[in-house]
Amino acid sequence: MKHLGQLDTMAEWSTWVPLKEAIATAPLLPGVYMAREGARGAIVYVGMAGERAGKGIRGRLHVYSRGKGLVSGLGEAAMDRALADPAWLRARLAEVEAGEPMRAKQWGQAAIERADLQLRWAVTADRHAARALERAVLSSLVSHELWNRLR
Repeated sequence: MKHLGQLDTMAEWSTWVPLKEAIATAPLLPGVYMAREGARGAIVYVGMAGERAGKGIRGRLHVYSRGKGLVSGLGEAAMDRALADPAWLRARLAEVEAGEPMRAKQWGQAAIERADLQLRWAVTADRHAARALERAVLSSLVSHELWNRLR
């Protein structure tokens, strides 16, 4: 991706890892995270995490993986895309018709899993620095199609 070199100079980024690994290894510190679809996909989302009661980036990613971020940020974006996928919806409908409906939180988890996300992050001093880095990254990706609703 042509913007990746510029992004790399903005902060000290972790390596890209699958979401499950990110949840286990992301720092309990504030910072910015990027998500891409699959191992080689384009960046689809940029988000930030403040201190979050001492849970930082890891805490934010954990919310998404548990389906609790269903109506905000990355969780909502993943759900919007899942709901636009007829095959995904047919699978959910088949579960309902088989008498095995999932709870909303489980739909959120399934939507995140469907997205096959890989993440990387950069730690910042605090939420104010995280917000500034997030804005800078989003600004550098202004011509790139992202899932972020508010830019």
